[in-house]
Amino acid sequence: MNKKSGSSKAAADKLVKNIRRKTRQTYSAEEKIRIVLAGLRGEESISALCRREGIAESLYYSWSKEFLEAGKRRLSGDTARQATSPEVKELRSESMALKECVADLTLENRLLKKSMTGVGGYEE
Repeated sequence: MNKKSGSSKAAADKLVKNIRRKTRQTYSAEEKIRIVLAGLRGEESISALCRREGIAESLYYSWSKEFLEAGKRRLSGDTARQATSPEVKELRSESMALKECVADLTLENRLLKKSMTGVGGYEE
């Protein structure tokens, strides 16, 4: 009988964990920033803030650390834009190649028009 109660307890624990996992709240970046800024203001203790928001203090401190590190990187100018430097160089070289191609085709088109209409200019 003891064996059955142990297996049912394990099944119940597993069910509870699955429910908690599926009902876990996810926070948007704006919500995280709002919570971290409220903690940085110091109007209430971090523990009270975390209780009110329903988060663990460790989660608050990890968000706070990420927030401050991102600000530090941004202020020091170390941030790379979404288009990294090699991507920008590649796009610029592709743009130059395309411009050269357009220039060549335009020149060829003008020469063909001149040869079709004679020595003069364009036929209008």
